[in-house]
Amino acid sequence: MSLTTTVNLDSLLCVNLTPPPSLYKKTLNPNTSSPAEPSKRLTLHKSNMASKEPDHEHREDDDAPAADDEDTGAQVAPIVRLEEVAVTTGEEEEDAILDLKSKLYRFDKDGNQWKERGAGTVKLLKHKKTGKVRLVMRQSKTLKICANHYVLATMTVQEHAGNDKSCLWHASDFADDELKDELFCIRFASVDNCKSFMETVREVAESQKSTEENKEASAAAGLLEKLSVEEKEAKDKVEEKDVKAKEETETKEDTKKVDDSEKKDGEPEST
Repeated sequence: MSLTTTVNLDSLLCVNLTPPPSLYKKTLNPNTSSPAEPSKRLTLHKSNMASKEPDHEHREDDDAPAADDEDTGAQVAPIVRLEEVAVTTGEEEEDAILDLKSKLYRFDKDGNQWKERGAGTVKLLKHKKTGKVRLVMRQSKTLKICANHYVLATMTVQEHAGNDKSCLWHASDFADDELKDELFCIRFASVDNCKSFMETVREVAESQKSTEENKEASAAAGLLEKLSVEEKEAKDKVEEKDVKAKEETETKEDTKKVDDSEKKDGEPEST
């Protein structure tokens, strides 16, 4: 005799995920002495399983690395076109023979105190054609001119008393577009920079002395040459006047002789 068992497929698709009561962890509620209630039964249905599969695929797509941006070749024209502007600093025809960071002060005669002029870079610039050297210093951020004057042969630099990183000098400065006699004090970060500055300025001043002497000698030679040329021209003019006067005298004498001879030829003979 055979037994026939009928199984409901819908009931098989339901899975009971509730663990047995023995596996629950007994936790006491602080308000009660009985264990906490077990969690609700979790049931996975066939329809729920089917609905989860697309979500899983979507998450895999999100984890995939993003593709590189494709170059479409599109060009965006700027809204405003800015033309290039040539900026001139006035130092194009000069070579820097010294370039050091420092802080500059000037002495205020009215207030009888030192005032800071600016912190930046001090330069000694030599002109390529004339050979003149000037001292220029600009502020580091605003590039405003703090000092601008020539290093002349009469310029002397002295070490500041009590501070071997600073030195003093007098100069006719043109930083404010007006020639002013200023007393400057400059301070460097190290003693070596201060010594280098002082030595370079003194060398430039000595070279300017020799240059001025050569110019004076050349000017004197030119003046003598000019005087000699002028004397020669004056002598030539005197000689030329003498020649002209002599020629005029001879011409007059010749004319007189001709007139006398004509008179003699024109007189009637005496009877």
